[in-house]
Amino acid sequence: MHIAIHPADPAEAGDPRSVVKNYDIRGLVGDTLTEPLVAALGAAAVDELELAGAELVIGHDMRDSSPAYAAAFARGARARGADAVHLGLCSTDMNYFVSGSRGAAAAMFTASHNPASYNGIKISRAGARGISFDTGLGAIRDRAERYLAEGVPAAAAEGAERRIDVLTEYALHLRELVDLSAIRPLKIVVDAANGMGGLTVPAVLGAAAELPKLPLEIVPMYFELDGAFPNHEANPLDPKNLVDLQRRVVEEGADLGLAFDGDADRCFVVDERGRPVSPSAVCAIVAEREIVRAAEAGERDIHVIHNLLTSRHVAETIERAGAVAVRTRVGHSLIKAEMAATGAVFGGEHSAHYYFRDFWGADNGMLAAMHVLAAVGGGGEPVSALAARHTPYPASGEINSTVTDAPAAFERLVAEFGSRPDVTLDEFDGLTFSSVSGGEGADGAGGWWWANIRSSNTEPLLRLNVEAADEATMAAVRDRALALIRV
Repeated sequence: MHIAIHPADPAEAGDPRSVVKNYDIRGLVGDTLTEPLVAALGAAAVDELELAGAELVIGHDMRDSSPAYAAAFARGARARGADAVHLGLCSTDMNYFVSGSRGAAAAMFTASHNPASYNGIKISRAGARGISFDTGLGAIRDRAERYLAEGVPAAAAEGAERRIDVLTEYALHLRELVDLSAIRPLKIVVDAANGMGGLTVPAVLGAAAELPKLPLEIVPMYFELDGAFPNHEANPLDPKNLVDLQRRVVEEGADLGLAFDGDADRCFVVDERGRPVSPSAVCAIVAEREIVRAAEAGERDIHVIHNLLTSRHVAETIERAGAVAVRTRVGHSLIKAEMAATGAVFGGEHSAHYYFRDFWGADNGMLAAMHVLAAVGGGGEPVSALAARHTPYPASGEINSTVTDAPAAFERLVAEFGSRPDVTLDEFDGLTFSSVSGGEGADGAGGWWWANIRSSNTEPLLRLNVEAADEATMAAVRDRALALIRV
């Protein structure tokens, strides 16, 4: 069989082992992630997912390197017999929409919130189903490694190539899932961070897709697509990247603010006073709405997923609304798998990823934002009051510590907290210590608390999250855990 793509020059090939992570592919542009490597990954994905003769949807974000990478991936995919269906510029949840609605595997070129020097690939099986290292990414990596060294053999028939435009179809689908047409008028400031929200927000919430006007006044910030991120990083999880939005919301007298990350699959909310609303509060708000909707449709055995780092209030809200709260580990592929296994109507993570059964179990930040708009616009209270009701417990937020010897840090934590008779330990995802009796407050009393410590998948970091019944207890547990971690 003749060679469709010749072996790569080792000096230009890149290393698949350095870019294939647990849940996606990510590396430095032109360094660890190269066009020959991307082409090999495209060929490998077709073989591993058995896509010869089938469609493979390919979309990309606004990074300068993304179009060339998408084209290289398509070359590799077509060489192995898949039909490349190009979306061009799109958000990650648009990519999921096409994968779900067309029943096709998909690849999205983005490095999400990472700086401009990075790029990557999020791969989905048909129906927007997730893929992790253990369920296919590892095998794709190994095949790509062989193809770089030996070349890509041509399939019996080369795949075709075409372009489709789905922006209006995508916007209409989201509007059908959350009807905003009858809410009270809202003024919202939206910070797209020069990412793909600059394309999707005007289509879904505005008039760019030529859909009926919604009762929303949108004040745009940084809607120009620019992969160099000239205004601030497209990472709203970092508080410094919310400052511009917080100030503008107050200046405009807006009802709320929305901040999207680079590929617009995550959305953060700021209240009318310019204060961030925790993703756990958003989880609780959306969970309530989805449970009510399912119950009104006649469902009785309703499940909602939350990862172990969301607030205790999220599980309490789910159960109070009459549904089953399902606790999971962190990670989008894990959440998607659990969504499918349980038939959950909704799933939420502390990192502002929100998953919907009616969106093929995939995450969609825009859809979560629309639920918040519906909750605010359908009621009389401001966002600050809604958020306060759903943020009853003090929390540390995620605190990262650079640690050279993580096992030793874990040993210190277990020796300290695990030896206490009032503390329980589980290792479901990292280490989670919890106590129902407290004793950690400034006066030695205190209430319940929990603390989770996890290792980063990609960096020499330990991530700490603490929540407690009161501020003094939370601070005491947080400070003691950090002292043990940072010895």
